[in-house]
Amino acid sequence: MDITLTGKNALVCGSSRGIGKASAIVLSQQGANVTLVSRSEEKMKQVLSELDTSKGQTHSFLVVDFSDQTDLKNKVDDLTSQKPIHILVNNTGGPPGGPIINATSAAFLDAYHKHLVCNHILATSVIPGMEQSGYGRIINVISTSVKSPLNGLGVSNTTRGAVASWAKTLSNEIGGKGITVNNVLPGFTSTGRLDEIIENKSNKSGKSKEETIEAMKSIVPMKRFAAPSEIANAVGFLASPAASYITGINIPVDGGRTKCL
Repeated sequence: MDITLTGKNALVCGSSRGIGKASAIVLSQQGANVTLVSRSEEKMKQVLSELDTSKGQTHSFLVVDFSDQTDLKNKVDDLTSQKPIHILVNNTGGPPGGPIINATSAAFLDAYHKHLVCNHILATSVIPGMEQSGYGRIINVISTSVKSPLNGLGVSNTTRGAVASWAKTLSNEIGGKGITVNNVLPGFTSTGRLDEIIENKSNKSGKSKEETIEAMKSIVPMKRFAAPSEIANAVGFLASPAASYITGINIPVDGGRTKCL
């Protein structure tokens, strides 16, 4: 099975920590040249030192805040004018939690722009290079909520569902160009985002963090949280030549927690 990415260029969003960082590391281990994308220059400099260079890979980063879409487009267009991007990993931190009935219009618009619109800006910038090179992988790291909405994450559920539908539509339109579009749906994963969810659940229930963690693990058939690298391994496979006939799908990586097929 060919999972080698030597000579391929990857653009990985939200790569200063968590799943994005783990994905950047995995892709570099497969041989890809990785460009990190995040707001934090200092954190990305640290991540650069952790990326594999044993196959002659060269790595870089873009400092971008997704609230500034003009800056995002300008910087990515400049990057794609210098080299093709063969692999795009769309990965953005989730919106704040809370019941959907309490969500404001501003919260929906902010999430919509930082996730769906920014994903689209990135995709439309990299697709011409993918088409010309005959190799393209667009991988969106979203949530199991696209299969089964999660309680207390109203804005996130709504936005993630929109991203999943966008990805499926895009996969249908560009599949004939040798470009695949897929979604990875992480379950409970040991990241800063999960820490925030645990804190919120603990405060609302009056239970300790330890009790909250055990209750969350109990609903996962594998009885544990995922490591970010376990989600990244799915990203790495979908980015590889081995996944050439897989497109337009949602892949839960959740220890079996999602109850639907």
